[in-house]
Amino acid sequence: MIRAGIGYDVHKLIKGNGLIIGGITVPSNLISLGHSDGDALIHAIIDAMLGAAGLGDIGKYFPSNNEKWKGSPSSVFLKETIKELEKFGYKINNIDSTIVLQSPLIADYISKIINNLSLIMKLSPTQISVKATTTDGLGSIGISEGWSSIAIVTLSDD
Repeated sequence: MIRAGIGYDVHKLIKGNGLIIGGITVPSNLISLGHSDGDALIHAIIDAMLGAAGLGDIGKYFPSNNEKWKGSPSSVFLKETIKELEKFGYKINNIDSTIVLQSPLIADYISKIINNLSLIMKLSPTQISVKATTTDGLGSIGISEGWSSIAIVTLSDD
């Protein structure tokens, strides 16, 4: 059986040095504010995976009020989520995602992000799609107060 799940995440942007997207540090004078590293792309992918499996959401497994996860790289959450899926017999078919970010522009980093995600998740890069868009200056994302990501994941059971 094929199952699909959607994930969405948004984080505030503050002054800092380097924005982490898909586990890759993109040069920027902004960072993502979060309990962990604030990687909205990985968080959206995790929520999509958990949703497809009917296992809840990222907060159930990695709550932001748990000091254990403070400052953690989101790749740790991703690896743990994959282990959880495997316990229930699920395999990732593909991931499609969109990053919504005004600045920095990340077109030159998309292939690095895909390759990094494929290494973390032990998937072929052809199973992962990462796209980016801006809001053309509209809203809080348009004035670089925040950014978001949305993802859809399809799973199959063995």
